[in-house]
Amino acid sequence: MTATRLLGALHGGEDQASAVRGNGVDLSRHELLGRASALASEISGRSIVAVEARPDLDTIVAITAGLLAGVPVVPVPPDAGELERAHILRNSGAELIENGTGRGHGDVPPEPDSSKPALVLYTSGTTGPPKGVVISRAALAADLDALATVWQWTPEDTLVHGLPLFHVHGLVLGVLGPLRIGSRLVHTGKPTPLAYAAAPGTMYFGVPTVWSRIAAAPAEAGALSNARLLVSGSAPLPVPVFEQIEALTGQAPVERYGMTETLITVSARADGERRPGQVGLPVPGVETRLVDDAGELIEPGGEIGHLQVRGATLFDEYLGLGRPLTADGWYATGDVATIGPDGWHRIVGRASTDLIKTGGYRVGAGEVEDALLQHPAVREAAVVGTPHPDLGEQITAYVVAEGTTERELIDYVATGLSVHKRPRAVHLVDSLPRNAMGKVQKAALR
Repeated sequence: MTATRLLGALHGGEDQASAVRGNGVDLSRHELLGRASALASEISGRSIVAVEARPDLDTIVAITAGLLAGVPVVPVPPDAGELERAHILRNSGAELIENGTGRGHGDVPPEPDSSKPALVLYTSGTTGPPKGVVISRAALAADLDALATVWQWTPEDTLVHGLPLFHVHGLVLGVLGPLRIGSRLVHTGKPTPLAYAAAPGTMYFGVPTVWSRIAAAPAEAGALSNARLLVSGSAPLPVPVFEQIEALTGQAPVERYGMTETLITVSARADGERRPGQVGLPVPGVETRLVDDAGELIEPGGEIGHLQVRGATLFDEYLGLGRPLTADGWYATGDVATIGPDGWHRIVGRASTDLIKTGGYRVGAGEVEDALLQHPAVREAAVVGTPHPDLGEQITAYVVAEGTTERELIDYVATGLSVHKRPRAVHLVDSLPRNAMGKVQKAALR
């Protein structure tokens, strides 16, 4: 699929049919293009702008306007604290614009050069202050076209989601995807089971927390059975949740893998196999490889290694800090994974938190988490490595559960996995700390 314009579907004439629905309001492509063009004329010529990325139509209009004008856009999380907000605005040098402007219609600007920056998305800042990830128009187009191919995504689709509009999942895939491909978008404001069930669609996007809540609501899950694609990403989908969604809806979820710096690089296919605990094959235009701790290549076969990526979807740079690549052009993701003989990828997790080196063994936290979640009393589980004087690291689990004990859970894992993969310590907690995308914040557990 190709499109001369980044948001090619917006330029489709006078069609008045609803193209985008948010906060109870419908906009046709013609209306969205008009409002965004009016705002684009106001911000044209600025070096960079910031947008308060609330989950509403005004945010979609404002970000569309920046892309039309060729002005890089910095989406600011609406729940950002004062320090985070100040850092984002100071680091980017962006001027915060009002989302409510741009009413009426304006002339459509000429299409900017595809090599120009489109978005500056700030990372979660797990290793210091958040860094601005500069993503070009060409990278966005390449990734969305690749996903249109592997997901068989067409203008006939209706995409439903309620994800935040300041991340790759909710913004790039969830908003720019429909505006490039031509499918209808329904943004539910919040990704609740009831909101999803009330919005008929052919594609639904969610993070594991969303799918876990849908799996716990059988009636709402059943309402999604007519969809052709249920996509999960931003964190590994626990195997029990995968199996529950498949049983309740009649189809297995499509899992995919990516990150802010690479966009979406690996995915299961719409017309192919979907395996619990695995994320599929590289999308068109992307290559992946694994290397060991010394940087030596690991051949596909199941051994855990450090995942590296290269291709058309890579970011331009960390704002003002350059782009760290290997000499031959690969980006080190910081994640560890396995690649099977057939090329299928399984993401173990972050090398810094999800690869546990204990007593000479390398254990993926996700495997232990999935084993814990198989226990009927367990609702949530997070596993980390903690210091141990003899083992180096011990496997430590934080579990939300009722009607069980720490000892019972340790023994339960030992019966399903190798004994060395059992947790040495289990802490029963009321909840797990999560960010806006539902990812468990393991640094807070430590």
